[in-house]
Amino acid sequence: MNDKPVLITMGDPSGVGAEVIVKAMAGLGGAARAQYALIGDRGTMERARAACGVDLALRDYGQEGPREALAIRHIPVDGLPGKFGVLSPACGEASFRYIETAVQMILDGEAVGMVTAPINKEALNSAGHHYDGHTGMLAHLTGCRSSWMLLASATLNVVHVSTHVSLRDAIERATPERVFETVRIGHRHLRRMGIDKPRIAVAGINPHCGENGLFGREDDLQIAPGVEMARNEGIDVVGPISADTVYYRANQGAFDLVVAQYHDQGHIPIKLIAFDTAVNVSLGLPIDRTSVDHGTAFDIAGTGKANHVNMQSALDYAGKLAARRS
Repeated sequence: MNDKPVLITMGDPSGVGAEVIVKAMAGLGGAARAQYALIGDRGTMERARAACGVDLALRDYGQEGPREALAIRHIPVDGLPGKFGVLSPACGEASFRYIETAVQMILDGEAVGMVTAPINKEALNSAGHHYDGHTGMLAHLTGCRSSWMLLASATLNVVHVSTHVSLRDAIERATPERVFETVRIGHRHLRRMGIDKPRIAVAGINPHCGENGLFGREDDLQIAPGVEMARNEGIDVVGPISADTVYYRANQGAFDLVVAQYHDQGHIPIKLIAFDTAVNVSLGLPIDRTSVDHGTAFDIAGTGKANHVNMQSALDYAGKLAARRS
């Protein structure tokens, strides 16, 4: 086991992040819980603990305390609403500071990775932090030119060429170079996770991959050359394959990874088959980060009803990444 913790960022203080963290941590034994530390707001965690009816001890990060207590590094932020289910710029600011703090701690060698609870993009942007979500923010905070989103589940793994952009922009971003880099980053990650020879399929961007130009030439001119570049590096990759069949084939075991061309093309199949268990993993960064694959759920925040299974999956995947750090 690592002697440095995996950090958990609390996410938007008005969302369900604190609740799913409380429930997930309560389900761990003291020794397992000691592998994690929370970055967030102590008052919010105490309200979440009460809402969930969970007996979970908290202690200040860096201070001595019971082994079974969850260590928390409290980040003070002015103007928090003090209740759940509220869209607030202060909560957007808090979300950013928690993530910024965790990233710096990892870069400083104080922690080995991070698990993120959900943030609200509107709150984040209203606080002046103009990112499309965690992935872009983490790339900026770590000084990376770009990053990738991988959605991982038991039977299907999907990595995206682009994510939070319009469909028109997604088509333009699917250049041969970006497709090649996406295949290569996915191949590298699966090898790290113990798959010696990953089998990768690349989804087409047009219906039936364009039918030899009948429905567009993007697959011939943008996707196929990127696949060929990856194949020339010795990667076991095929494509483009029509998106209406490739995910089924991968879910049945034909491929270890599918490269999706845009957000919904990759998210829909994953959420259909693994809505509660799929894990969001950031690739291409100098740090390890996993996340739940759901939002802040303001409508049920504070009720104790939030399902924590997805958080458990994210914690488990983060643990695997920490164990495989080179």
